[in-house]
Amino acid sequence: MSDGIPQRRFTPPPGATTVLLVRHGASAHALPDRPFPLKDGHGDPPLAPEGHEQAQLVGARLAAEHDSGRTVAAIYVTSLTRTHETAAPLAQLLGMVPVEVPELREVHLGEWEGGALRLKAAEGDPRYFEILEQQRWDVIPGAESSEVFSERLWAGLRQVVAAHPDQTVVVVVHGGVIGQLLADTVGVKGFTFAGADNTSISELVVDAQGRWWLRRFNDTAHLDVPPA
Repeated sequence: MSDGIPQRRFTPPPGATTVLLVRHGASAHALPDRPFPLKDGHGDPPLAPEGHEQAQLVGARLAAEHDSGRTVAAIYVTSLTRTHETAAPLAQLLGMVPVEVPELREVHLGEWEGGALRLKAAEGDPRYFEILEQQRWDVIPGAESSEVFSERLWAGLRQVVAAHPDQTVVVVVHGGVIGQLLADTVGVKGFTFAGADNTSISELVVDAQGRWWLRRFNDTAHLDVPPA
């Protein structure tokens, strides 16, 4: 004790799970005359070419971290195509099969599904600005409320956490999902964590008592690698 007690880096408590939330890569462009196909009522576009490039970069980064000692125990995706395609490069590098958790799919946008949200935003639709002002998706007719959205997301994430004490997992999800989970974690409402970039990494740690720590938001270092 004569030398004092040093500060040390954070380490997860025993039994805790580290969750690496990865937003999917950039998806296909929204076109006024060609709505995205729907899956279970949700717009289900594939990745755009740049989205596939982003998926390769985040996959290579996470695989390198895995090989250097930060072992990835499992990869999870949602029921929507863009998360499967984003996870594919990492899954191939690690020899894993991603596990689907449908509860972690994106917020349901009601009448603005199929790419309409992007088009309405580009047009300057007054209701889009009302969404931003109220910071609620259910301004859109038929859209999911924040409360219902949050409840199903936590039901899905608790499944993942329960299966992986003392492990790290990669969970490929959506921008709205990341925004809601992180807002809930730190106890704020609305869109505080909106705007996670495509293939960004956000990090949560949860212990056996259900306590959560936000460790990272919107880490895109892998996208900033200069071309060879």
